[in-house]
Amino acid sequence: MSAAPLLEVKDLRVEFPTRRGTLVAVDGISFSIAPGEVLGVVGESGAGKSLTGMAIIGLLEPPGRIAAGEIRLEGERIDHLPADRMRRIRGRRIGAIFQDPLTSLNPLYTVGEQLVETILTHLEVGHDEARRRALRLLAEVGIPAPEARIDQYPHQFSGGMRQRVVIALALCAEPRLIVADEPTTALDVSIQAQIITLLKHLAREHGTAVMLITHDMGVIAETADRVAVMYAGRLAELGPVREVLQRPRHPYTVGLMGSIPKLGAVKRHARLVQIDGAMPRLNAIPAGCAFNPRCPQRFARCTAERPEPLQVGDTRTACWLYADGPR
Repeated sequence: MSAAPLLEVKDLRVEFPTRRGTLVAVDGISFSIAPGEVLGVVGESGAGKSLTGMAIIGLLEPPGRIAAGEIRLEGERIDHLPADRMRRIRGRRIGAIFQDPLTSLNPLYTVGEQLVETILTHLEVGHDEARRRALRLLAEVGIPAPEARIDQYPHQFSGGMRQRVVIALALCAEPRLIVADEPTTALDVSIQAQIITLLKHLAREHGTAVMLITHDMGVIAETADRVAVMYAGRLAELGPVREVLQRPRHPYTVGLMGSIPKLGAVKRHARLVQIDGAMPRLNAIPAGCAFNPRCPQRFARCTAERPEPLQVGDTRTACWLYADGPR
């Protein structure tokens, strides 16, 4: 994209100090997101997707910490800010959508009270204007009869409607970036499609940058402009979504694609491809490429040297298969 990046993450490293040593959960990843762009971040459980999002939002749980690297929002470095300053940025310039909407909504207050309070906290408007803005947001995210529903409590909404309210809450202060962590996982397929359409609309109409964290390649295919594939806290592959889905380069991405059933293309009794083994624990990440114990194409260099992302066509791929030199 030609626009200047709205979010830039450079060589981000997240550590968890323990009595037995320091565990590296996110290990030197770099990416950017432009205004109006949806970046999908995908990988197995434990890949470091959610921790990357939490580091950007400034909500890492202690003893987790950002040990190295930079996070820049519209050119301003935000990874080293004091908690009170980060709290002002969170909500005003960065919105967050989490997997379970009940964790984001207070059951003791109406959705209108929560929306109005958030608007008053971040924007210089009066109470009446804040309520009008809350009504507009509820209508924009697809809540029917917002005038009637604004004074209802979270338990009076279905799961899909609660997630829409959470999206409205994330949009209250017109943030420039939204970090959405598994926003459709708890929803049925038809509601998932509506939430996906809504996120795409927000990116296009508001110029909002969206970081969409998920393990669902179908959601990525429907929503994202680019996709980042993570494995064991590292970036395996990053590129345009169509390129990565149709021509995956990294053996891990190839395995992910092979494990997805394709309608009409699967022969009777044909078996899906599976990736043998499991993702390594943080205290047992192998030398070289972290994927090498599970990789069908590994060779000597893979077990000795860690590959840095290499430009392969339109994608960046951390794999020695694409490097010059002997194998």
